[in-house]
Amino acid sequence: MNKNQYIPISPLEIKEKGYNELDVIIISADAYVDHPSFGTAIIARYLEKYDFKVGIIAQPDWRNKTDFLKLGKPRLCYAVTAGNMDSLVGNRTGTKKRRKTDAYSPGGKPGCRPDRAVIVYCNIVRQISKDIPLVIGGIEASLRRLAHYDYWTDSLRRSILLDSKADILVYGMGEKTMLNIVTQLKNKSLDLTSLPGIAYMSSTLPAVCEKFPSYNDLTDDKILYAKAHKQFATYYLKRPSHPIVQQYQNRWLIHNHPGAPLTTKEMDEIYALPFIRKYHPVYKKSGGIPALETVKFSITSHRGCFGGCSFCALFLHQGHIIQSRSEQSILNEVRLIAKDPAFKGYITDIGGPTANMYGLSCVFHKKSTHCLKRDCLGTEPCPNLNNDHTKYLTVLKKASQIPKVKKIFISTGIRYDLFPDNKAFDILSKICENHISGQMKIAPEHIVAEVLRLMKKPSKEKYLNFLNLFKRVTYKLKLKQFVIPYFISAHPGCTEKHMLELALFLRKQNFIPDQIQDFLPTPMTASTCMYYTGINPDSGEKIYVARSDKEKQTQRKILHFHKPQNRALFKKLLDKYGMK
Repeated sequence: MNKNQYIPISPLEIKEKGYNELDVIIISADAYVDHPSFGTAIIARYLEKYDFKVGIIAQPDWRNKTDFLKLGKPRLCYAVTAGNMDSLVGNRTGTKKRRKTDAYSPGGKPGCRPDRAVIVYCNIVRQISKDIPLVIGGIEASLRRLAHYDYWTDSLRRSILLDSKADILVYGMGEKTMLNIVTQLKNKSLDLTSLPGIAYMSSTLPAVCEKFPSYNDLTDDKILYAKAHKQFATYYLKRPSHPIVQQYQNRWLIHNHPGAPLTTKEMDEIYALPFIRKYHPVYKKSGGIPALETVKFSITSHRGCFGGCSFCALFLHQGHIIQSRSEQSILNEVRLIAKDPAFKGYITDIGGPTANMYGLSCVFHKKSTHCLKRDCLGTEPCPNLNNDHTKYLTVLKKASQIPKVKKIFISTGIRYDLFPDNKAFDILSKICENHISGQMKIAPEHIVAEVLRLMKKPSKEKYLNFLNLFKRVTYKLKLKQFVIPYFISAHPGCTEKHMLELALFLRKQNFIPDQIQDFLPTPMTASTCMYYTGINPDSGEKIYVARSDKEKQTQRKILHFHKPQNRALFKKLLDKYGMK
């Protein structure tokens, strides 16, 4: 058997692999790309390493059952995922209009995946096979594991477990969890109560558990929903050994405790899997998979983020504990990339959700006790946080010295408020001199204190201090580089006046904003809870929320004050609030 083969996606490839049948069939709403930036490939390769026979049905036509039957039936289970993105976010804009492209589909063509892909696929699987275990996972399932607010229908939806009719939901990073599930299925010893990192439905309660408000209670009480959000975030931070449970009429959703963060050894094992690092040849004639182009020569150095931004779901998906690869593992991948005939000498990124969190940790992460503070940065970094950038800078330096490597860029976000004060100049100097191509992207998101507090982002003063630091560094290095800040419009708690303050601040800075994102409420984030309830779950205070399309459009137009079509509105609002 050729180990350099792709995971089979057709009966012919199953035969070429030497398989008589498959143990696991993964059904994904993404096209199949065999690269470590794609979750489907990671899970498939990880199970394959442990001698499970895996096949992939990528972007099946959900209008009939034919595609779902082409690989036969698996011996152990089906595993369904929406892919690297939530299917609704991938298909629709913040104004709920259809997107014109899909980077995870052949040639960027839209319409290759259904809305709510996990539910649609699972219901078809249940029609063709009622007796084979059905497992769901990935970002779409993970963030819908409990009752949640759904922006697309402006309603509270029950757990995706019920609508998908799946047996098991894998939440968070799923490699070890999936391996445990299929191993138990193989040994005919499946015990759902013993598996961390999963949720399932049951007619009985565990002996020890924590009760979460029922779905029926939450639908009638937004104050309770806000309290429930805080309860779950606290539960997640405590990482207890008991499950949290939620009632649905006469059944219970059992949410087992989170699994342990991956060790460095486990991270190294995953990223050393034999990925081909290309899209499957079947997509060549249709233009390839655009999403691969931005990450083909990039490297994941770690998972997790302790930033705790209110609008981000990473805390509940990848976790707030940083899980880093070893230096040697990263350098080995750089050497592997350098052997690719298409490699031109440029590594587009070595990073994670936040690039400069590589190798960082908190003293509590090494203890049995757990800190209940979700945002380790806030206005000031927590004193228990190790923010020494030596490991990250060392990896970048050593990777840059590998033959055929001309330059290594940092494309993922950098937290400028994470630099140690006494070393900030030196750290930024090394980054600007060696790893930035003209522009440095950062995400202050806003500058008004009230909005920043709700977002859990650093103060305006921190941002201004960084801009001054950046100017000093680039002046000394004689580099013509620029800071490109990202901003969010219509975040809960943000009013027209707040947006005007931001616009005036940017105008004073002689900066024309381009990187603006309309707030999009996605399941389980604190900001989405604020959007739905009008309540800050941390404090219980009521806040303003821009809900109508008109309010959202106005906030966006304010930040585009430089455009001729928005100038009259901008002046009118300045007059309204007595601002200049």
